[in-house]
Amino acid sequence: MPDIGGADLFVLAFGDILHYFTPYTATLFLLALLFTGLVIVARPEGQVDIAFGGDAYYAKQTTVPEMRFRRFMAIACGLASMGAMASGDLFNFTLFVSLVGITNVGIVAAVKSRHVLNAAYEYGIVAMVATLPLFGGAALILGTTGTLSIPALAAGGYAVPLVAKILLGLGVIGEGMAPFYAAKAEMFRAPGAPYVIMCSLSSLLIFLRVVEIVITI
Repeated sequence: MPDIGGADLFVLAFGDILHYFTPYTATLFLLALLFTGLVIVARPEGQVDIAFGGDAYYAKQTTVPEMRFRRFMAIACGLASMGAMASGDLFNFTLFVSLVGITNVGIVAAVKSRHVLNAAYEYGIVAMVATLPLFGGAALILGTTGTLSIPALAAGGYAVPLVAKILLGLGVIGEGMAPFYAAKAEMFRAPGAPYVIMCSLSSLLIFLRVVEIVITI
């Protein structure tokens, strides 16, 4: 199904590197762009914790440098997500996916909370291990077909190994989708809703894109 995403709306080629938009990828790109803009202008809420079994509660204090760093990482995550949506080259796609994983950790890395930092550390390990099947799948496709161009692979004439598609899917799933999502759950105790939501949105967009790629090639 080479046209699963629809007819090409825009194609920009830089030699062997290709960027393009279809109705499907353009929709995902605009969603990432819209939320990145929201992150830029949003003011994070003040998080309040309530003591279990009593009426006591306390507000979590976040410093300006901490929120500035997290805003920067959230914007970088949005840009990486947009890059993954527009990329027509499997190698660049895997690079953007890896960058999304790194920025997801960076979004909460400045939070002074033991639970959040432990979760970020565990998720970082999972994301790091996930790069092995991610890049391994791309390398296997290059070794067997001689190209990493998604449109070229979608046009037919290349026998893309099933195991390579599975490795690509596993690599993306390891960046924050179920069942590896459990390593990410505790990170959502971090204050700053727009930044934390970007972690989930970016993983969802990457997953939707890799599904389209795997079916197309």
